[in-house]
Amino acid sequence: MRYFLFLFGLTVLAVMLIAGKRGDTTRRPPIELFPDMDRQPKLRPQAGNDFFADGLSSRLPVAGTVARGMPYEENEVTSGKIPGTTNWVATIPLPVTAEMMRRGQERYQIYCSPCHGAVGDGKGITSKYGMGATANLHDNRVVHLEDGDIYNTVTHGKNLMGGYGSRLSVEDRWAVIAYVRALQHSRLAYLEDVPPAQRDQLTNPMPPGAGAQQ
Repeated sequence: MRYFLFLFGLTVLAVMLIAGKRGDTTRRPPIELFPDMDRQPKLRPQAGNDFFADGLSSRLPVAGTVARGMPYEENEVTSGKIPGTTNWVATIPLPVTAEMMRRGQERYQIYCSPCHGAVGDGKGITSKYGMGATANLHDNRVVHLEDGDIYNTVTHGKNLMGGYGSRLSVEDRWAVIAYVRALQHSRLAYLEDVPPAQRDQLTNPMPPGAGAQQ
């Protein structure tokens, strides 16, 4: 017991010595455990520097280079907006090919299906663990969103959904949107939307004009 009290007293004393005077003012310089973190050779922004011929310390990027991971130009493909406006592009601004659809399906299954579900109904594996705020991609609201708006959500996130701009390339984001539209068409498409050569393979197709949403 004596040793415990002795150690306890030393601990209290150490805490008081270290933190007890915190907030007091003093003329003495602070203790620098790692002085190189505060005192290091560096240049202030816009300060002069005789090392370069033009005397400037702030340097322009090397000609012809692009920052890693950043799009070279902001346009409808990289931003999802009509250039010069704040309006979203209505449709995917890239050619939608079979390869793009396969890529979108692959990326969707990896990044989107855990929450939105394999068919986009919002009943992914996370719903079994109490996450009930996942959007149903077949909701009328989502179906009528512009593709650029969905692209922005995929890139930057929305509400509880985090952004995937750091995980998916620009092309992959549009590919995912193309696949999402395919999932929606699987429930909302009409018979005339299917190529004639493939219509015989369908069962219970939706007749023209049936089930149109308001």
